[in-house]
Amino acid sequence: MSEKSSNKTRRHLGKIAHSAPGASAKRHYRWSMIAGLPFWVLGTFFAAQLIVVAILWVMEWLRVPLDSFVNGAVSQTVIATVVYLLTILIAVGVPYLIWRRRISLETLGLGRLVSWSDIGLAPLAFIAYSLLTTLVLMVVTQVIPGFPADQAQDTGFSAFGSRLDNLLAFVTLVVLAPLAEETLFRGYLYGKLKGYVPAIFAALATSILFGVVHMQWNVGIDVFVLSLVLCGLRSLTGSIWAGVLVHMIKNAIAYYLLFVSPLLGG
Repeated sequence: MSEKSSNKTRRHLGKIAHSAPGASAKRHYRWSMIAGLPFWVLGTFFAAQLIVVAILWVMEWLRVPLDSFVNGAVSQTVIATVVYLLTILIAVGVPYLIWRRRISLETLGLGRLVSWSDIGLAPLAFIAYSLLTTLVLMVVTQVIPGFPADQAQDTGFSAFGSRLDNLLAFVTLVVLAPLAEETLFRGYLYGKLKGYVPAIFAALATSILFGVVHMQWNVGIDVFVLSLVLCGLRSLTGSIWAGVLVHMIKNAIAYYLLFVSPLLGG
């Protein structure tokens, strides 16, 4: 055997040994991504809102504002839908168009359909979240005097004039928002981050950003705790579906307390 062939054989055997299941290799984390990816998602979220504002401005300039042919609740539904969809499309689509970086359904937590285990875990996870957020808010209230723990969340919906308004608000807040937010945060952001840094740090970064985008202190702390639970569910089940169900339960209860209970005199 020639020396050249011998060297090639040794390199080949070295690669096999390096990639063997028992080979010891220290994982190298990319800590820059713990800031880079959240800022990217935040940027896409604001970019989507700016695009929607620009569209509305053009429509108004053309004298065809959205409220001229639909009511307020429909406008909120359309705007929320477009913002959520644009954010996801920009976050996923721009890296693909520029660098051809594909993202799999597994990374997004959408590699399978909802399962019975997801359905069974959701109520338990919701109870755990409720207890944790109550405890955290109690501590924060004691530490920060005057903290607005009971401040109502601004959902973008105020008064309803018809059953259609109620239905559209329900669809937006209880169905659309959980699906879009889970896909974006526990799907795209957490799914990619935990490939670069340890899962606990990926969950913290995801949850901090999730709290920030809600833009209210008390709501931010509440959804921060919620996001930690949902990230745990994502890691446990390998998908976002259990988190989507928990998110839907939370928003359905909030919808009832904000919009249905006052009408019933509750």
